[in-house]
Amino acid sequence: MDTKDIKVCVLRIEGTNCEDETNEAFRMLGASVETIHLKQLTSDVSPALRRSLEDYHILAFPGGFSAGDYVRAGAIFAARMKSALAGDLQKFVESGKPVLGICNGFQILVELGLLPAMGKTMSDFPQSALYTNDSARFECRPTFLRHDNRGRCLFTSQIPQGKVLMIPSAHAEGNLKFPSDMQSKYLEKLEENDQIVFRYVNPNEDEVSYPWCPNGSISQIAGICNEGGNVLGLMPHPERVMFRFQHPDWTRSKECPDGAGDGRAVFQSVLDSVKKSF
Repeated sequence: MDTKDIKVCVLRIEGTNCEDETNEAFRMLGASVETIHLKQLTSDVSPALRRSLEDYHILAFPGGFSAGDYVRAGAIFAARMKSALAGDLQKFVESGKPVLGICNGFQILVELGLLPAMGKTMSDFPQSALYTNDSARFECRPTFLRHDNRGRCLFTSQIPQGKVLMIPSAHAEGNLKFPSDMQSKYLEKLEENDQIVFRYVNPNEDEVSYPWCPNGSISQIAGICNEGGNVLGLMPHPERVMFRFQHPDWTRSKECPDGAGDGRAVFQSVLDSVKKSF
């Protein structure tokens, strides 16, 4: 399969606001990308506008504030999708097709039960939550992420284990937590299953607290995948550093400003994985 034949669905509803950047990230690498509204998958539109999830190779949930983040961040988007498309979504994931959730998209994947989804494709109820940041405010800052995955995640196949990337964060609810009586067990399982993909670190690659970890997430986790490695939830925004000139230190680095930014490898990795699998 050529990259141009890979069909990517960037899914949005009211309140989503990072769909254009996510679309462009895939498009600039040669994929065929379409940004659609959830109603187009649930057939709540005219026949000409309807789309089917099975026609796509990759599904992406971009960042934003879907449905105003009422109830909980991502909860309304997830409830609407699960009520109408649970079977289609489960089939999509079980077929090995990749699903990416960035920021609000990560929150949606957790609410859908697709992450961490230990022991099943999609849990009936959320197994974790992305709480309000420990600072109790919206955090928008450059963050350093260490790639800790040992090879399971399709979205990081081109990123060496241990490599540190600069990917900016912009969220108010990125504090990953599990039920208090299960935190240790869940964390142990995530490690055992190779589901931890990125952790927040400082420039010296140490595991840290605020502000380097902007939210207080357990074990400084910034991104996790499912047991199959084809569903990734990531709080920071890789689509915002596709070029070197988008890094805050690009003038000091003396690197080519049009060179690859640290986020590009996430999108290139999954496109290469799809080319090999379909």
